[in-house]
Amino acid sequence: DLPEDFNMVEITLTITNINPYIVVSLQECERMNTLLGEIRKSLNDLDAGLKGQLNITEAMERLNNSLFVNSVPTTWADKAYFSKKSLGDWFADLLLRVEQIAKWIEKQEVPLSLWISGLFNPMSFLTAIMQVTAREFVLPLDSMCLQTDVTNMFEVEEVTAPPERGMYIHGLFLEGAQWEKGRGLEQG
Repeated sequence: DLPEDFNMVEITLTITNINPYIVVSLQECERMNTLLGEIRKSLNDLDAGLKGQLNITEAMERLNNSLFVNSVPTTWADKAYFSKKSLGDWFADLLLRVEQIAKWIEKQEVPLSLWISGLFNPMSFLTAIMQVTAREFVLPLDSMCLQTDVTNMFEVEEVTAPPERGMYIHGLFLEGAQWEKGRGLEQG
């Protein structure tokens, strides 16, 4: 089943402390709502067309063909995040993304480790980290830069507390190489 849209009015009313992380989560909710709305509308239109309640349009035919060959319809991909997955895997991924955003909004705090590749705009989260750090240490945002330390935690469940500074993220990929487990920060 397709998840319900995020109720932006209700979410906005429950927010007690607006910070850069909350702003990113709200932006992700809005983008997800746009995508879910497109999926819902196009599927409802196709259903009505197949039942004879609407004339079948070219857009409906393209949607039906995409569904038949298990590929993400172009109208959905245009409003979605970049992905080369088949439709089935893409939809499973969509559900995980909705779940992450829902938990983030419900708790009004960033998960202990955020699935960064599960965001529509990962750079906005990285910028939020720099904004929070700049405010904490009263530094100009323009002088901030990101530092990435790779840990030896390989499962999200291993993260039991937030880092001293910054955020834990997961969902990055290393291509053409392998990370040697157990070496920590001196790995190179």
